[in-house]
Amino acid sequence: MVHLKRKCLTLPLLFMFPVVIVSLIGYMLFSFISQDEQDPVQVGLVDLDETEETQFMVQFLEGSSLFNQFLHINKLTENQAEKELESNTLTTYIAFPKNFIQDLYQGTTVDIPIIGNRQQPAESYMIYETMESVVRHIRSSQANILTMNYYAKQFEMNDDERNDFVFQQFQEFLLYTISRDQIVQENELTNQATSSPKDFFGIGIWFVVITIWVFMIYHFFTKETPTYIYQRMRLYGVTVLQQITAKIIISLLVSLLFIIPSLYGTLNVLDITLVNENILRLTFLITLFVVSLLLLIANLELLITSEKFRMLTQSALVLLIILLSGAIIPAIYYPPFLQDVMPYITSYLAMDWIQQITLNGRHHAEFFPLLIISGALLFLLLALSSWKERAQT
Repeated sequence: MVHLKRKCLTLPLLFMFPVVIVSLIGYMLFSFISQDEQDPVQVGLVDLDETEETQFMVQFLEGSSLFNQFLHINKLTENQAEKELESNTLTTYIAFPKNFIQDLYQGTTVDIPIIGNRQQPAESYMIYETMESVVRHIRSSQANILTMNYYAKQFEMNDDERNDFVFQQFQEFLLYTISRDQIVQENELTNQATSSPKDFFGIGIWFVVITIWVFMIYHFFTKETPTYIYQRMRLYGVTVLQQITAKIIISLLVSLLFIIPSLYGTLNVLDITLVNENILRLTFLITLFVVSLLLLIANLELLITSEKFRMLTQSALVLLIILLSGAIIPAIYYPPFLQDVMPYITSYLAMDWIQQITLNGRHHAEFFPLLIISGALLFLLLALSSWKERAQT
């Protein structure tokens, strides 16, 4: 507390500097994303089979009012589609391969290649999921079409009549498949960064700011202990664990003293209303995240002896935690291998549930993973402090 009183004049700068910097960065990202918020997704259709059935599918998809609400679907040649994909004017294109209808009628498994744009991963993934649902319905309809074709042969219908009959059934199944609301609802992909950018970036900026606050507050109370002072503290029975625990507790209390009011302020600015139970859930989530972050920083302090290298490592780790939290860049924009790792990171776990509660109106939060990670970090802190105590004896 004496150290806090000595630097009380610089304390406001400690809190205002991250707010200004992160707010400017968030504003730039918000401006960049909100410009294309209302732009429809451009999708190309390439017909390599060129049969009557595929031509009907292309015409139907191209003029479907269901897809025109958020997609622009245009028929293209394969060369045109590749050129527009390279120029980033096309999000993805769907190709009906050769012998597609023949395979469908013969019972062979059908696939529809979907070529995405690497510069638009979220939109490409949305189209992929939607078309996968269509393909699944087509495959499920395959058995019915084959059965009708089989019995049409048993009734000795001539080839022209049977083909017309099968094509009519194909049209009915396609209309049923495309017009089902489940195609879009079951695979609805919500990107809060574009659907509600103001709220998303507001919550994200607040989360990044409090993360930087915790890191700066911890180092605000950190001071290299001279050897003679350390020896004197040992004579009074003060252990390494007690010193690091005191620093964690003070940092936690001071951080929460500023974080909780800032949470209420952020919710009021964004006009987000939450029930008291959700406020308590958010408070507990934030507390668990702050505890885990302080434990992680403290473990690095015990593990790395060089002050400069320790500060560099801690700063890099905090930056990585912020980037992988999904606070500024949504998780869907990251490569798949990083998306698999992110559910094991405390910042992502905390931020994900904070977004679920504030943006999606959830009345539930999963605290157990954060508790497990905090417990593991606490156990590591005990082990490292015991090791350091023995090494310095």
